[in-house]
Amino acid sequence: MLGIIQDAGFPHIGCQRDCCNSDITQEYYVSSLGLIDKKNQKRYLFDATPDLSKQIRELEVFSKNKKIIDGIFLTHAHMGHYSGLMYLGREALGAKNIDVYVMERMNNYLKNNGPWSQLVELNNILLNKIYNYKPIDISKNIKVIPFTVPHRDEFSETVGYKIIGKSKSILFIPDIDKWNQWEKSIINEVKLVDFALIDGTFYNGTELDRDMSKIPHPSVEETIELFLNQPASERNKIYFIHINHTNPILTDKNNILKNVISLGFNIAKRGMKFYLD
Repeated sequence: MLGIIQDAGFPHIGCQRDCCNSDITQEYYVSSLGLIDKKNQKRYLFDATPDLSKQIRELEVFSKNKKIIDGIFLTHAHMGHYSGLMYLGREALGAKNIDVYVMERMNNYLKNNGPWSQLVELNNILLNKIYNYKPIDISKNIKVIPFTVPHRDEFSETVGYKIIGKSKSILFIPDIDKWNQWEKSIINEVKLVDFALIDGTFYNGTELDRDMSKIPHPSVEETIELFLNQPASERNKIYFIHINHTNPILTDKNNILKNVISLGFNIAKRGMKFYLD
């Protein structure tokens, strides 16, 4: 786990609330997942965040190879999920043909809009088109399955991923509007995997003084309510990610973090490792 925070980071720009003015004892990065194929010494990223350079540095501890990164799987075109691609360009790394995996609309967006189009033209990145529910074989024992989820798709579709290893699997959905708007049942999808890293942006939506209909997410409270009747073994699979700076599960305001954990759910932490073999 390379980061757990919503797109704009923590502390959040312009925030004068207690959440961002209290003592912050650790460095938080924007939500991202790293995948390490130890057997083949390869490294992959899920989302290219504004913290990309630091997150790649953390991955380098686990394997050494000639490429700085072997591939990046993007979820969508909101700032915290793809803007880190800028570090691969002429002004920074000047990368050569880094594989970037994208669905149709994201492919077209990057090819046809600057400054991202320059990354394509200069061969800093190599766009690889992926398709709904069509597996991508990373190696003999690792495959990635992309799928679309409902979200604010102004510039691209929004993609979640299932990562299947030799014996275990992960569900990765950092952004979605509401669970009941998805064609799949999140309860059933969690049953099919060993770990579920899912959207925990807001606790209940009241912590942010904005029109929540413009920025819908399944609240942590809503997800808890959905899963309360499920066995503890299913609740234990869930790790909340993509957490907004106002969400009290970050700071344990009013013991909310402890309450969430007591119900069998988890809050992801940067540096967590999930083993798929």
